[in-house]
Amino acid sequence: MVRVKICGITNVEDALVAVEAGADALGFVFFSKSPRCVTPEQAAEIIRVLPPFVQAVGLFVNETAAQVNAIADRCRLDIVQLHGDESPAYCNQIERRVVKVFRMKDRESLATMQEYRVAGYLLDAWSSSAYGGTGHVFDWELIRDAGRCGPLILAGGLTPENVAEAVIRVKPYAVDVSSGVESMPGRKDPARVRAFIARAKEALR
Repeated sequence: MVRVKICGITNVEDALVAVEAGADALGFVFFSKSPRCVTPEQAAEIIRVLPPFVQAVGLFVNETAAQVNAIADRCRLDIVQLHGDESPAYCNQIERRVVKVFRMKDRESLATMQEYRVAGYLLDAWSSSAYGGTGHVFDWELIRDAGRCGPLILAGGLTPENVAEAVIRVKPYAVDVSSGVESMPGRKDPARVRAFIARAKEALR
């Protein structure tokens, strides 16, 4: 069964709705230019009330490794997700499991993927104006053979309406959604969260 991460969590209410609906992981954005950005203090308060076995994932963009490690310790993050231009050497400095993000523009977007020895690879839509959360879908045919490097996490424009098709076609390890289940940036729509998780997990049954 595919795993599901609900990203861009900014409050306890949305976190608990996602957990109750069956989310395997929650994402917290530590990037000041995102409308879903939270402070380490805010994230720590939310993570503190999560039940066991729900993974807390911190999203960073071109931050110093020292700062990432400090925030990860403070918030007790389980996983660090790197959305910027971080190198393989940089990833090796992170003291948590790492998910490296590749923004898909064409097949060349994965040219350096095999150089990264990380826990997983998140494939998102490329945008010239944002590092994620754009709501754009990319061509899934571009990643047909990408799973050979390790666990694939599919993101980019996923919604309750298309996630089942995405899971059936790509067969990723996990799917990741943010804007596709929101009522507004930073606020989740409970009905869409529940529908997304149910359809993702039922797609391959």
